[in-house]
Amino acid sequence: MLIDDREFNVNGLSYTIRSAVNSDATALSIVRMQIDGETENMDREQGEAFIDVSGFEQIIKSDSESSRNLFLVAVIQNRIVGFSRCAGTYLKRFSHKVEFGVCVLKEYWGYSISKNLMQQSIAWAEANGIKKITLNVLETNESAIRLYKKLGFEVEGILKKDKLLSDGHYYNTIVMARFSAE
Repeated sequence: MLIDDREFNVNGLSYTIRSAVNSDATALSIVRMQIDGETENMDREQGEAFIDVSGFEQIIKSDSESSRNLFLVAVIQNRIVGFSRCAGTYLKRFSHKVEFGVCVLKEYWGYSISKNLMQQSIAWAEANGIKKITLNVLETNESAIRLYKKLGFEVEGILKKDKLLSDGHYYNTIVMARFSAE
């Protein structure tokens, strides 16, 4: 699905949040690879599960046409600096929910880009009758957990020893969800 563009100015930085379009595919492939290498908060190491330009073109097309999906990008002066996705399903028993994911280039942390991507996704979900938004977060990503809780997400469970990080230790994944008011 597509949303209207929204402009933000946070701490002197102006950016736009908008729906992803086909011409974003090349930049998204590059940005995703860079973000995966900047933090261990993501599910992948840099280069794993690589999505090339045609892969992103397919995702963008599918998400744009689906009423259960939303693919947003954060743009600063024509440069994509982050993105988020809500992915739903048409399986009847799960049609009330979507899974949310977000990532932002490290140099743009602290400008509320993740927060604004989330708020736009929440508004879209509520406007489209989606009752539950789920996400997974690494237990060590305390700032993300605080943000999610602030935006109404609650802990649903913990996947114990779910991820093996570069320090050789296993870490838990926290499963969170936000429920719409009925």
